[in-house]
Amino acid sequence: MDTFLPGYDSPLFNVLLTIMVLLAVVLVTYGWSRYMQQRRKSQLMEFLERFDSNQCVLEGSDIPFDESMSKPLLLLAKAFETSGEYHKSISIYLYLIRQDESDDLLEQLGKIYLRAGLLDRAESISLQILSRQPRNIPVLYQLGAIYELMQEYDKAIETLGPLEALGEETGMLKAFWEFERLQRDETLPTAEKTAALLEIHRTQPQLYRLTIAALFHLSDKIGWQHLQKERLRESLDLLWYLPPSQLDFDIIHSDNGLTKIYTARRDIDVVDAALLKQSSGIASIDILVAARYAGESRGDLSFSYLCKACKQSFPFAFKRCPHCLAINSAQLEEQIAKDEETDHTLF
Repeated sequence: MDTFLPGYDSPLFNVLLTIMVLLAVVLVTYGWSRYMQQRRKSQLMEFLERFDSNQCVLEGSDIPFDESMSKPLLLLAKAFETSGEYHKSISIYLYLIRQDESDDLLEQLGKIYLRAGLLDRAESISLQILSRQPRNIPVLYQLGAIYELMQEYDKAIETLGPLEALGEETGMLKAFWEFERLQRDETLPTAEKTAALLEIHRTQPQLYRLTIAALFHLSDKIGWQHLQKERLRESLDLLWYLPPSQLDFDIIHSDNGLTKIYTARRDIDVVDAALLKQSSGIASIDILVAARYAGESRGDLSFSYLCKACKQSFPFAFKRCPHCLAINSAQLEEQIAKDEETDHTLF
């Protein structure tokens, strides 16, 4: 009598063997996936233990988690972040990450650590994400910003390699970090540093404002020598706050715009009537000069700085936006104000 199982030479046997092999592969793959998932969760929990806070708003052992809690808790964390209570926002994110190992939550936690100035923790979070998502472009940019704030510019520049490989344009960012590293190098002679700063500006003319501020910091003479008179508006606050001892009146009198700026600031005593007919290109300066000619000398300028990327306004100059971290995005805005004994101590 024939046996129930097919013979080795039977086509049915080959089909059954193939099915058994595929089933074994599926089971092994599933088991390995579960193992890696559990291992990843274990590693993440171990990693998060390093960031436990003594001022934790939520304790996972006390509050059972429900999926419906996620959205309200995220809104609460965002509210704490907006109000500057970063430790409370951080603790909520830590609680949520323990319930849902989402890389999005981990990425947001890294951003809050960065905004809170906890750079070591922000770095650790970023590296943890990149170990699993090496092509995560926002986190690569964030890691570069962290190294910049740590003044570790070599490490910051290293993050540009993966970004370039992913098709990102990094020329401006590299020049910016080279500029920052150069400006903080106290070992370079003034002439060599000046040449290097001007070379960076040659390749990236958008960095003019940063360059002219750095040159004035090095030497008044060098700053006046490289001042671009067609770009006075971009450096108006720098010029307005220069101490009287740093003014070069030969250069000032050679240019109508500069003459009007320092007439408006009352460093030039006599208001020439012919000067009124010529525009400086800066309306507030023209108004102050006209007011001086009419006998009103109490005008002054105040300045604010608008981020061209996120449209947030700040009362102080910045190289990197405090809100969105965009570089070289400050747009100078001047306002006429009542004179209050200007303190020329910017430099």
